[in-house]
Amino acid sequence: DGEHPHVMDPAGESYLRQEGRGLCIGFYEQTCRPWAVDGTPWSFGQDLLQDDFDKIEDSISFAYRRFPDLERAGVKNVIHGPFTFAPDGNPLVGPVPGMRNYWSACGVMAGFSQGGGVGLTLAQWMIEGEPERDVMAMDVARFGDWITPGYTLPKVIENYQKRFSVSYPNEELPAARPHRTTPMYEIFSDMGAVWGQQYGLEVANYFAQGDEPSFETPSFRRSDAFGATAREVKGVRNAVGINELQNFGKYLVTGPKARAWLDRIMAGRVPQPGRLSLTPMLSERGKLIGDFTISCLSEDCFQLTASYGSQAYHYRWFLSHLEDGVKIDNISDRRTGFQIAGPKARDVLQACTRQDVSEMKFLDVREMTVGQTACIVQRVSYTGDLGFEIYCDPMDQRALWRVLWTAGQPLGMVPFGMRAMMSLRLDKYFGSWMAEFSPDYTAAETGLDRFINFKKNVDFIGRGPAEAERASPPARMLAAFDVDAADADVHGYEPIWLEGEVVGFCTSGGYSHYAEKSIAQGFVPRARLAEGLAVEIEILGQMRPARLITTPLFDADGARMRG
Repeated sequence: DGEHPHVMDPAGESYLRQEGRGLCIGFYEQTCRPWAVDGTPWSFGQDLLQDDFDKIEDSISFAYRRFPDLERAGVKNVIHGPFTFAPDGNPLVGPVPGMRNYWSACGVMAGFSQGGGVGLTLAQWMIEGEPERDVMAMDVARFGDWITPGYTLPKVIENYQKRFSVSYPNEELPAARPHRTTPMYEIFSDMGAVWGQQYGLEVANYFAQGDEPSFETPSFRRSDAFGATAREVKGVRNAVGINELQNFGKYLVTGPKARAWLDRIMAGRVPQPGRLSLTPMLSERGKLIGDFTISCLSEDCFQLTASYGSQAYHYRWFLSHLEDGVKIDNISDRRTGFQIAGPKARDVLQACTRQDVSEMKFLDVREMTVGQTACIVQRVSYTGDLGFEIYCDPMDQRALWRVLWTAGQPLGMVPFGMRAMMSLRLDKYFGSWMAEFSPDYTAAETGLDRFINFKKNVDFIGRGPAEAERASPPARMLAAFDVDAADADVHGYEPIWLEGEVVGFCTSGGYSHYAEKSIAQGFVPRARLAEGLAVEIEILGQMRPARLITTPLFDADGARMRG
C-alpha cells in the first residue's frame, strides 16, 4: 500500500518510479538515434515511434543486474516516443531577438516538471515586462546567430547521453568543438592552450607546459589546472601577462542623441570624450541586467563592453529601447585584441607605440597606433592590476600579437587564460556577471550602487526602485570571506551557516594564488555584517570555517592599478 520511491541510477542512465500498481523504468541510452532532424512533421502529435529494443538492450541488461526483481516481472507496456532538445537540453523561452512581439516556448522536454515554470515566466514577461527571477538558463537569447543545425545535432546527442551523468563545475564538453575561433587559435594551441568555450567561441582556460596534461580533468576539487593557473597569476603580478579580449560583448553606439540615450539606458555616469566609466544597467524593477564599461570615443560615438555570452540578451534590450537619433551595432566579433596586465604592462605598451603612454590616466581611452595596427587603448583591467585593454580589427590581431609578444619577452611576459583571470579578480573581490551580478539581484545588494549616478537629472530605467533601496537598504549584502578550505574551493550556491542556521549562500569563489587563500563571495544578512564575522561555509558536505574580509588582498590602496 506504500508508494515506491523515485529512483535515479546515474550509472545505469535510468530512472525508476511507480506507475499505478506497477513500475515504470526509463532509459537515456548511449546508442540514441536522432529523429526528425529536419523538422517534426506537422501531422505528428501525440504519436509514438515504432519499438526499438536493440538500442536499449545494454541498458535493460544493466537494469536487470541493478534491480533483479525486474527480470522476473513481466513487461506490460512499452512507450517509445521522441524528446525535443535544445543544444544544452534546456527550454527555449522568451522574446526572440530581432523580432518584435514574437515569442518562443520550445524545447520543453519535460512538460510536467518544466511546463509550470515556463508558463509562469511567459505570463510575467508578457504582462509585466520581465520575469520575477533570473531565467537566463532557458532564455532563447542565450544562443546567437552563430548556431546552426550542424552544431545543434551533435550537442543534442551529447546532452542526451550525459543526461544522468554528474556535471562538474570545470567540465568542458567536447561535441561540436571547435566551432568558432579567433585568429589566435592556432598560435595559442601551439603554446599549450587548454580550451574552454563561451557562446560557441573557443576561449583559452590556461596554458599547459612540459608534461602537464592538455585536458583538465573534471572535478569538484582543485583540478590539474591548479599549478598552471598559479604560474600564470605569478607572471601577471610579478611582471606582465597577456590575454585575449575576444570574449567581451562589444557594441558601438553612435548618433546625435547617443549620449542622452545612454544616460537613460544606463544607471551610471556617461563619460566625457577620452574617458570610460563603469555602470550597471537596470530593469524597470531595478534588477541588474548588465554591468557595462562605457568608453567615450567622441561626443557622439561610444563603445560598450560587457559579457560576451549575454550579447543577444543585451542587444535585444537595446533594440527594444532604441530611439530616433541613435544607432547601435553589435561589434562583438568585429573588434578583438588583447589585454596586458602587471607592473611592466606600461613598459610593454610604450615599447610598441610612439605616443607617450605615461600620460594615460586610469580610465583613459585613446586611439593609438600600436606597432603597425590602429587600436583603441583603455587604461583598465579586470585583473585589478596596472593594465591596458587594446582593441583592434580581427584582421590585424596577429600583427598586434607579434609586436606585443616581442616587446614583452625581455620583460617576462606570459600568456594567461580565464582560470588565472578568475583567480586574479578575487584579490580585489571583483564580481562576475551571472555570479555576483544577475537579474536575481539589485545594485544595492551587490555594491554596484556605488556606480549609480543619482545626481544626474535623468529618469534612467530602474531609478525608482534604486532610489527606494537607497533610502531603505536591502536586507542582504554581498560580502567576501577567507575560507579555511581543504582541497576544494567554493564554486557557487554553497550554504553559509551562522550559529547553526543557513543565513546566506555563495555566489562564486576560488583560490587566490597571489594571496594563497581560498576566497568566497556570497550574500549574508546586512545586519550581521561586522568586522571579524565568523561563519561556516558548507563545501562538499564539510563545514569549513570562514571569516569576513573587507581589505583587498592585493594593491589595497589602488596605487598600482590607478598609478
